[in-house]
Amino acid sequence: MPVLTSTNSKVLVTGANGYIGAWVVKILLDRGYSVRAAVRNSAKADILRGLFPSHAGSGKLEFAYVADLVTEGAFDDAVVGVDAILHLASPLPSPSPDPQATIRPAVDGTLGVLKSALKNGEGVKRIGITSSTASLTMLAPVSDTPTTFSEADWNDAAIRAVQGGSTNPFVVYAASKTLAEKAAWEFHNTHKPAWDIATLNPPFVYGPTLLPAKTPAEIGGTQGIWYGTVIATGNKDKEQLGEKNGYAWVDVRDIAEAHVRALEKEEAGGQRIVVSSGSYIWQEWFDVAKRRLPGFPELTPGDVTHLAKFDNAKSERVLGLKYRAKEDTVRDILEDAAERGWLAKAD
Repeated sequence: MPVLTSTNSKVLVTGANGYIGAWVVKILLDRGYSVRAAVRNSAKADILRGLFPSHAGSGKLEFAYVADLVTEGAFDDAVVGVDAILHLASPLPSPSPDPQATIRPAVDGTLGVLKSALKNGEGVKRIGITSSTASLTMLAPVSDTPTTFSEADWNDAAIRAVQGGSTNPFVVYAASKTLAEKAAWEFHNTHKPAWDIATLNPPFVYGPTLLPAKTPAEIGGTQGIWYGTVIATGNKDKEQLGEKNGYAWVDVRDIAEAHVRALEKEEAGGQRIVVSSGSYIWQEWFDVAKRRLPGFPELTPGDVTHLAKFDNAKSERVLGLKYRAKEDTVRDILEDAAERGWLAKAD
């Protein structure tokens, strides 16, 4: 039996105006759910109003203003009257040399949502939390030997590295995701609330964006990395395209779908779930893109070795996910970019 059904169910979504969050809101609204989008201010709310005007006008999309997610009790009002929560809001790596500038907001923001749900979330049945494969391992290959990671793994190495003085922003980010997810499970195990939790662990997230952006530079995040690497001009040397810079990916629409299904599937409760389409080296993205983009430079692929792999069997079994292929994601990225006037129309 599903934990939630769309009829008369309301879901609080934090980070609702973000790259993944906007797709989550879209899927929920398309399914018939009511959505309470937690945003920092009215300008962020206006972005979602522009994307979903009919739902905002009908009251199916409403807003909770949370200026600072680490403020004590920041979500106390936002959780009242909702049936489930999807917590996507989390800081990106901070430019500050102090690792705690990234770690504390990640941990405190996650615990803040859970504390508010414990205090005021009488109707809450489940809370889904966006974690990352960074809580399983580093955001780059850690060995010259292909290695597969699963929900059984924890990135304690990142925590130890930060404790040892590392200020590498990607290591700090990995430590923040690991500590935040561990804190969530510890909180739930300690307090044993009526609601359960599920954590979702995606790698790099690529795909078209719903958000307004006038230039590619405004995309930001992981999709900004993809656009800058594959489409932007500049030298693409063998090292950049090869296995040392490979990792894993998931289409933004697939991880958004996973969030919604994590609320709907009873067996998802109490689970960590890796949500990964598969592994890649950058050469593979180029090989797909050159078939779609007029004038794309010819590149000669070599043998493909994926050093970092993630076992996605649980996501397929528990959530019933069917992942998009690279060809689908590239096609839709290029078509979106063409519609925005950033490049010539794809074939």
